[in-house]
Amino acid sequence: MALKILTVDDSKTIRLIVTKAFKPFDCDVLEAANGVEGLAIASRERPNIIILDITMPIMDGYETLTKLKSDPELKSIPVIMLTAEAGRETVMKIAKLGVRDYLVKPFKEELVVERVSRVIDLRPKGAATNRVKRFDDPLTLLVVDDKPAICEQIKAGLGDTKWTIVGRAQNGEVIDFCTQTTPDCILLSLSLPDDAGFTLFQMLRASVKTKSVPIFGLCVKTAAEEQARSQQIGFNGVITKPIDFDDLKAKIARALNLDTSYKFFQMRDGMLIMSVPVNFNTAVVNEISLHLRPKVAAAVDAGLDKMVIDLSLLKTADITLVKLVLDAIQLCHELALKQWIIGSEAVVTVCRNYEESKDWRFVSSFEEVLAPKVDANLASAK
Repeated sequence: MALKILTVDDSKTIRLIVTKAFKPFDCDVLEAANGVEGLAIASRERPNIIILDITMPIMDGYETLTKLKSDPELKSIPVIMLTAEAGRETVMKIAKLGVRDYLVKPFKEELVVERVSRVIDLRPKGAATNRVKRFDDPLTLLVVDDKPAICEQIKAGLGDTKWTIVGRAQNGEVIDFCTQTTPDCILLSLSLPDDAGFTLFQMLRASVKTKSVPIFGLCVKTAAEEQARSQQIGFNGVITKPIDFDDLKAKIARALNLDTSYKFFQMRDGMLIMSVPVNFNTAVVNEISLHLRPKVAAAVDAGLDKMVIDLSLLKTADITLVKLVLDAIQLCHELALKQWIIGSEAVVTVCRNYEESKDWRFVSSFEEVLAPKVDANLASAK
């Protein structure tokens, strides 16, 4: 899976420089001309890094960064700021905003590549790459906490995964472990004595082996100062105690670009099937939405011309679900895919109460979809 780099700048020249700089690498460069566009693209595409200009019309870099950092889904995306001023006051202001680095305009292509490579692993195009990791692949998570009970709690909470949880209590032990094994993700306590957690973070970021490993801070919900500080120096996010393990899994999956699409999409019987699970919630919507367009495009590219939206496991529906299905239907229209919706009586009843979905027509099973008598676009919204 190619990395995504978002460049947000009102200067087309700067955007061209950034795009050209990363052409030799296995990455996609996304462009936005202002902060409003940048936020929309970031929300839709979830880039691996954002290169953000300070001075822009409509919404400048300061406001854009503030909105990024206040969004739970976007705040962990690392940001490199662009500025036309190199004065101490400007640099200090940028640093307090929680950016990973900054560049002073004008700059050369090789400099922006060097700064970005400090944060994410850039691979030359054509270089051998490993298979994209899936959520159900074996991973190694390193938990750094001086309370053994926390590590045991995380092991239990992630017991339904294939992930190996390794606990370490002191900085020296962590460095020794990382010298031998590079973990996939690190959960680092922010309450270690003598600021050890923050010191360790800087050491890990300075190491070639761990500079790109996602690091999440661990702290209690009320530790506002520690959370703000971790955000400022570039942690990928914060996990608060007591730990919400669904949230933890989602954050790790996003940070590692783990493929979760297999949980929702499959191709069979000559059609693409999007299955919405019974534990439908906002996190599930975000996951499905992230994979929707590429999965539908891949299905069309593979020669499929049908899509089934399977809501049969759901006991109810809400406007969030309706909007997700509308997005899927619209995408099918764009790519000339025939589509059907399978839904339980309860889901059908709820959908009748929303203006957006009151005219949807449902089928009751896959057998009905496969039957010759079924109309091509049975589940379409007027």
